[in-house]
Amino acid sequence: MHHPATNPPHVMTIGGSDSGAGSGVQADLKTFAALGTYGTSILTAVTAQNTREVAAIAEVPEEIVIAQIDTVAEDIGAQAIKTGMLGNRKLIQNVVDRLEAWGIPHLVVDPVMVSGSGVPLLASDALAPLRDELLPLAAVVTANLDEASALTGIDLTSRSQMEEAARALREMGPSVVVIEGGQMEDLKADLVMNGDTTEWLEAPPAPTPNAHGAGCTLSAAIAALLAHDCEPFEAIRLARLYLTNALEHAYRVGEGLSPVNHFAPLPEEIADRIGQWTRA
Repeated sequence: MHHPATNPPHVMTIGGSDSGAGSGVQADLKTFAALGTYGTSILTAVTAQNTREVAAIAEVPEEIVIAQIDTVAEDIGAQAIKTGMLGNRKLIQNVVDRLEAWGIPHLVVDPVMVSGSGVPLLASDALAPLRDELLPLAAVVTANLDEASALTGIDLTSRSQMEEAARALREMGPSVVVIEGGQMEDLKADLVMNGDTTEWLEAPPAPTPNAHGAGCTLSAAIAALLAHDCEPFEAIRLARLYLTNALEHAYRVGEGLSPVNHFAPLPEEIADRIGQWTRA
């Protein structure tokens, strides 16, 4: 019998709960599990949510968020951390403080601002600390067009504007910037800026309308693959492959926007890369 030499890497997500389990920490934990890592979850908010709407949001008290981070970090630790929904200014500042205190491994920041159904998830005064305090700690930031625009003030309607926004985001501190251009009708490509290197990853149009949680899933997959010691560009490329596969195998859940299928059989290239942690 094969005995793995070490345990699976640990990955932490800091974000909101989605009661419908299509996005948020539920999507992250499924992604972490599918990609052969042990996931932990720090809840910043509880949402009453299904495939159609976000009906209510309760923020978790900041001292409980801090306690969750400290409790997990001191006992379980993390090889990579992903942040998602951080609803307010004070919460972002507290999370930054704890990440710095514990020493950050690979940090992936998904600057969640609005739900898929259009509900604001970030207070307006939280944009500045997100940009000025959290982004400088990030190994990778993954932003959709709206988020990249909000962070940079650049209107994104072309590839050249996406490149301009990516440069502006890199100047805020993250090592690698991913701008997801999938929502742009004539674009269907993601931009990855890594150092001075700019690469366009062409994306086939999503084969399904069931893309609830796609952004959460991409950033969670990048964190899991970084925890497996993938180089950032390889982690991003394989994370997109994982997401595309999860989209292609999506099935109906509820009456609205169904989630991606996190447990679709892994593409061979990913299974090979994470090796012993995939289920036979």
